[in-house]
Amino acid sequence: MRRKALIRVNQQELTKRLELLRSEHRDLDAAILALTESGSSDQLQIARLKKRKLLLKDRMALIEDQLIPDIIA
Repeated sequence: MRRKALIRVNQQELTKRLELLRSEHRDLDAAILALTESGSSDQLQIARLKKRKLLLKDRMALIEDQLIPDIIA
């Protein structure tokens, strides 16, 4: 019984973390778009934002893998 409660809490924590990462990912996307559309010449800043966005995408994929159970076909 206690194990199920622990698993449920862990899933809730992972879901919350996933939502935070998704929000940050969307914010970075908007920031990159704004910098690009404004004609910003700060390519280094844009590259850093894109790199951070890719890192977030990888982290989101890891969490999603943990939340979705493996199904043996």
